[in-house]
Amino acid sequence: MSGKAEAWALFDHIIGLNSAEGYSNPWQVDGHDVVYVPDFAVLEKLLAVPLFLNSMSRSGVPALALDVWTAYEFRRAGFEPDRVWPRAAHPRIMPSTLIELLNGSTQAQRKVLEKIIESKKAFGGETAASANLLGKNYVKQVDVVMSSWSTGPEIMVSTKRMDSSFGNNSANRVEESYGDAKNLRARYPQAALGFVYSLNHAAFEMKSSRVTDWIVDLLGKLGREDDAYDAVALIVPDWSDNDQVSSVVEPAGDDEPEGDKPLVAAGVESLPEDEDDIPLNLPRDELDGKINSMPTVRVRRDVVPDHLSPDSFFKRMVDRVLDNSPVTYHQDARRRRSSPVPE
Repeated sequence: MSGKAEAWALFDHIIGLNSAEGYSNPWQVDGHDVVYVPDFAVLEKLLAVPLFLNSMSRSGVPALALDVWTAYEFRRAGFEPDRVWPRAAHPRIMPSTLIELLNGSTQAQRKVLEKIIESKKAFGGETAASANLLGKNYVKQVDVVMSSWSTGPEIMVSTKRMDSSFGNNSANRVEESYGDAKNLRARYPQAALGFVYSLNHAAFEMKSSRVTDWIVDLLGKLGREDDAYDAVALIVPDWSDNDQVSSVVEPAGDDEPEGDKPLVAAGVESLPEDEDDIPLNLPRDELDGKINSMPTVRVRRDVVPDHLSPDSFFKRMVDRVLDNSPVTYHQDARRRRSSPVPE
């Protein structure tokens, strides 16, 4: 049984439970202000999945939880669900032209097309599990994307997760992301470009806070330049109350997590056929039982500065997309922002 395939089944079920009757409006009135309120309860459930499955960082599952949640939040904001990748169902990437083809097909044609699309084939990357975008100088795998044929990428978000080895490895991840931001921004100057970084709460419990202060300071600086990120978010998961759960251990050395394959993105190597990104077909009662048995994860918001809060991150990202597109675009997102939930 594939850990990633089971994780996808659990991720999809969690998202489905919280969107079955439609996505909730994240915009709320706070005094005289309209603020974005992320769904932290869903994030905590998603972050518990890799712990429940005992998935190591190289499996890609821990970081995948961030991707799924970030995409979920953009759907809550009102952006077109199928154009936000990873999608909430397999295949995780579906080009807008293919969506229009499906929508315009007869019932019989649609069944044939869906059967082809839902196979494990990536069709040259057009229905793959990850999005590879050409920047100014090189191709970069981008974790969360909103794009269509007519607009090009409108949202690009990179996610990174650090659960141990908080010293040099953490700084390296942040510094690499700075270069990636420059590379993508140069080709897509109007897109909303974001960075979501998850740092284990244990980093804040160390005897010396200098390393943590240094990382937080670096993250803050990533969003200060016009040609870098528009918004940066810091997420601090805490599962210390679960004595039976061991930490998700990051592999030592310079090994890259599974799924981050720059040579594949650049077209130097081919992506092998892999069924890991197709969710297991598990009965609903089994999925419910697994979710109810998952350990408790808390998202520590008290240690995150306001400028790195997910609240601020999503507000900046959504505002940039809407400000940089005609008023006739993203109608649902505009309606939700202009009709916030009252106090």
